[in-house]
Amino acid sequence: MNFGTLDRKTAILWISGVAVILLLRFVVMADRSPSVVAASESAPMAEKRLARLRQIAATVPGKEALMKQAAGELESREKGMLKAETSAQAQAQLQELLHKVGQSNGIDIRGVEEARIKPFGSDYGEASVTVRFTCLIEQLVNLLAALANEPELLSTNQIQITGGPDKNKTIQVRLTLSGVVTRKLALEKKTGGGL
Repeated sequence: MNFGTLDRKTAILWISGVAVILLLRFVVMADRSPSVVAASESAPMAEKRLARLRQIAATVPGKEALMKQAAGELESREKGMLKAETSAQAQAQLQELLHKVGQSNGIDIRGVEEARIKPFGSDYGEASVTVRFTCLIEQLVNLLAALANEPELLSTNQIQITGGPDKNKTIQVRLTLSGVVTRKLALEKKTGGGL
């Protein structure tokens, strides 16, 4: 029995000694210096790359000035766009504009026959409002001239003129007026459902 306990004690001492040696070797006395990495490119290649990057960096101020100029020009061109958050607001602006200009020319323009918004090119949308009214030919000419003088980007999309047997020479006009809006209004989903 004595012989078995001696072997166990010896085995435990041997295992403890090996564990201490491994601990000292790989943890305490481990080599902590970073490994040396070989250079991926030579000095002349690095100098060429640096020169190219300096050339690119030198063009940045010129490109920034060009971007500012283009942004200013775009802003001045988009000044005439209808400023609205929703398509209904854009159509209401067109209707209000028609009412105001019509009233200043002695034409009573009320109600909307048709209103729609559709994409206009790849960056904008087109809001349209169709109205009907009765007026004299001179009033119609003055109305169209006044609409052309408005600061908004407007266009007469469609115009139908019907004369009548009236001795006052009044005409019935169906006019579609369009204005430029942002693209997001043209892509806006219609709310509500059909029956």
